[in-house]
Amino acid sequence: MTIPSFHLFVQTLILGGLVGGVYALMASGLTLIFGVMRVINVAHGAFLILGAYITYELFQYFKIDPIASILITMPVFFGAGWLIQRYMLSRIANPEQTSVLVTFALALVLEGILGFIFQTTARMVTPSYTSDAFIFATYRFPVTRLIGFGTALLIILLLYLILQYTNLGRAIRATTQDPRAAQLMGINTSMISAFTFALGLSTAAAGGSLLSIIYSFNPSSQADWIARTLSIIVLGGMGSIPGALIAALTLGVMEQMTSIVVTLYWSPIVFYFFLFFTLIIRPQGLLGEIIREKG
Repeated sequence: MTIPSFHLFVQTLILGGLVGGVYALMASGLTLIFGVMRVINVAHGAFLILGAYITYELFQYFKIDPIASILITMPVFFGAGWLIQRYMLSRIANPEQTSVLVTFALALVLEGILGFIFQTTARMVTPSYTSDAFIFATYRFPVTRLIGFGTALLIILLLYLILQYTNLGRAIRATTQDPRAAQLMGINTSMISAFTFALGLSTAAAGGSLLSIIYSFNPSSQADWIARTLSIIVLGGMGSIPGALIAALTLGVMEQMTSIVVTLYWSPIVFYFFLFFTLIIRPQGLLGEIIREKG
């Protein structure tokens, strides 16, 4: 175990906070889907990796900047999410219980297709600013992480504004709180579920684009990323976007700190530790509520 100097400690906080913002975007769609549909989309990690591969291809063949590619991937994933929910998940009996199996199967199918097309070679998008960094008071701010953090917060802010200040957002929040009451108030909860799932997948597209410039990835990476995002939403509270943001920033910092204090190989275990610890001590998470089944 190594005790870091004050300078290294602050630098680690900076790096952890920046990557934590990207983690928050990755997890926001997953927790939003659970909040409305009470469904855990196990294929979320696979869609993150799919978004990263699409970003990679757009950059390789059309020289489209990874951030600009978000404007392409988000609408595509939104449409795909709408179709998946309307014509697959909505047809499942007891979706809250069986959707995990269906989305798990979908994740395996996506991983298999990506493995067939791209093989297992790790890839990463490397725009011209990949190695650039902004220096402030001797502290280093990597440009890719700064851009990723800023883009993630902007998208999360837009998501928050939609949920808080639009009629659609109010319908989503009403469906989250009580689906039956929302139906009695005239809200088409099936359409709201489709929109929410589509919105959740569109954030996965953006998260995948940002992932591609920060980390290397291959098809099997989806298992690691679904584990990380699940850990974030469990710690933050299932269905809580503010909770996901707090949890992501916390875990991002703890991951970076573990890589410095202990070893880089142990840093991913931080997510699993917090997942098990949260389930034992506070199952509803930091900002979540205990879900009671009505008898």
